[in-house]
Amino acid sequence: MISEKLCIDKKVTYSDILAEKRQNHKVIAVSCYDYTTAKLVSQTDVQMILVGDSAAQVMLGFDSTLPASMDFMVAITAAVRRGAPNVYLVADMPFLSYQVSRSEAVKNAGRFVVKAGTQMIKIEASGAYLDTIKAVSDTGMPVMAHIGIRPQTISKTGRLKAEATTAELALELVALAEQVIKAGASSLLLEGVAGEVAEIITKRCELPVIGCGSRSGCDGQILIAPDILGLTQGTGTKFAKSCGNLAKETIEALNKYSQDVTSGQFPDSGHTYNMKSGEMDKLQKLL
Repeated sequence: MISEKLCIDKKVTYSDILAEKRQNHKVIAVSCYDYTTAKLVSQTDVQMILVGDSAAQVMLGFDSTLPASMDFMVAITAAVRRGAPNVYLVADMPFLSYQVSRSEAVKNAGRFVVKAGTQMIKIEASGAYLDTIKAVSDTGMPVMAHIGIRPQTISKTGRLKAEATTAELALELVALAEQVIKAGASSLLLEGVAGEVAEIITKRCELPVIGCGSRSGCDGQILIAPDILGLTQGTGTKFAKSCGNLAKETIEALNKYSQDVTSGQFPDSGHTYNMKSGEMDKLQKLL
């Protein structure tokens, strides 16, 4: 259910997102990476956009999120902000943008805010980055702590798998959630967390908890827009859901364009320019 005050004509703020949590309304979030998609998202009931480093995979074709750079992330986040000026905007801190030092983390987070109009900074969180979360939060920039599956650890773990599937691991994740909140996080993102544990964390937390493959007990849900639209052709994660089949429609449209060009039906007079009246005769004489 969407609060009446959250509409596309009013810029969504953190206070609005927090109010959704307190009123037991679901927060609807998507990840997208470009102006065109963001502009479409801004015309829907979606309240939050996360510009994720998964753009390295979805947009650039890499097999992990690691190649996403700060310059790239700032550029696409700014594009999304231009497309969706009123949607609550979260930017993803890419690999090595916050791991090097706290001062580097604050500087890079600030780039998102100043250059791209970001309202919240997402950091993949472990116990090692509690001071980083605090440092960014202390500057006045809200932090979304991303726990559970953390794609930036792929080089160390070798593969990504569901989190908190045993009692011991669940207890560790619940403790981590409490630690990141104590460090200053303003929101949580739970990716690939066992549903029972995600619900426990959500109920124990007074801040908005967004789920990504963590069942419906969270305060909100997020998926990648190309997955939702059916553009990725089944290459998404297990928990991705397609609500459309735009891949098929895109292929059909491109084939129709190809056929129109081949047959000479395109471009027609309605899609071309002409010289002003009488100018062709003048040109013929000049030639």
